[in-house]
Amino acid sequence: MDNLQLHSIAKGSGELELSLKKIPVPDPGPDEIVIRVEATPINPSDLGLLLGPADVKTAKASGGAVTFAIPEQLMRMVGPRLDQSMAVGNEGAGTVVKAGSSPEAQALMGKLVTMVGGSMYATHRVAKVREVMVLPAGATAADGASCFVNPLTALGMTETMRREGHTALVHTAAASNLGQMLNKICIMDGIGLVNVVRSEEQAGILRGIGAKHIVDSSKPTFMADLLAALNATKATLAFDAIGGGKLVSNILSAMEQSAVARMSQFSRYGSNEYKQAYIYGRLDTSPTELNASYGMAWGVGGWLLTPFLQKIGPEAGGKLRSRVMAELKTTFASHYTKVISLKDALDIPTLQAYNRRATGEKYLINPSL
Repeated sequence: MDNLQLHSIAKGSGELELSLKKIPVPDPGPDEIVIRVEATPINPSDLGLLLGPADVKTAKASGGAVTFAIPEQLMRMVGPRLDQSMAVGNEGAGTVVKAGSSPEAQALMGKLVTMVGGSMYATHRVAKVREVMVLPAGATAADGASCFVNPLTALGMTETMRREGHTALVHTAAASNLGQMLNKICIMDGIGLVNVVRSEEQAGILRGIGAKHIVDSSKPTFMADLLAALNATKATLAFDAIGGGKLVSNILSAMEQSAVARMSQFSRYGSNEYKQAYIYGRLDTSPTELNASYGMAWGVGGWLLTPFLQKIGPEAGGKLRSRVMAELKTTFASHYTKVISLKDALDIPTLQAYNRRATGEKYLINPSL
């Protein structure tokens, strides 16, 4: 059995190359299975490994591979992975076509399963039994392909909120697939959520699923609208997918204005209500600008799903996964712009389209095509 697998390599010569490699599928060990991958999404986190800092406008196809120039000033970003051919794809779903000798592995034979763990942009994936979850009856591979990264990230945000003592949230790039899931969670759980979008079209998407507090950063009234939404929700925690520019600073400033308005006594140090912003994406790769006009009780940090799950432990993480499975076709349903093959993933116009990371657009690879 051969495995066709998508690989990315950043070369010391200043190029990034994508290619499909044919690799034999090893026989599974006693507690392993072989999955025929039938659906695997292209997430922003996948694009970070797939393309890194490569300039997509320089794409050239030759001999079944696609190469891109890496700007010289960005070569340091790929230093740890130079000249290593890396398999891509964080999560996906498919059918178990071969199983090891253990009863647990044999019980999965023929079942439709989902997993996260890398190397999913491939026709086949060997996995440990403990790494997979069986999809519920009636679910398809496409239903289960995106049931880890976005759903657990959205649940991780509300869980972080509770654990850190906040009561409401702000989320940017809020009309994304992830943002829509977060809205459904917050509506169901009664959590105040301020959605920051960049266009009226994106605002319309969120209104259509019942979002209450939506502010458009492209409008001249943005700061006033943001302050009004913060006054209504008392949100003191933000998750930012943009990263660069002044957006995080503006959110913290508005949080401080809202907090100061609730103070009963003036303090020259500002509010002592703690305000936290977590950057979890870099849609804007420019520097993050902070003007520190938010008193003395604030913080800015990074947030990633895997360290969060490690921090809360397997029992708490298991509860989050159980909720995803129970609400797979409702709260955590993903919608795809287009389904493509592995070969299509190397087609330059298609590649440039999914690399745009446009809000509301999501591509799905079906390696069996």
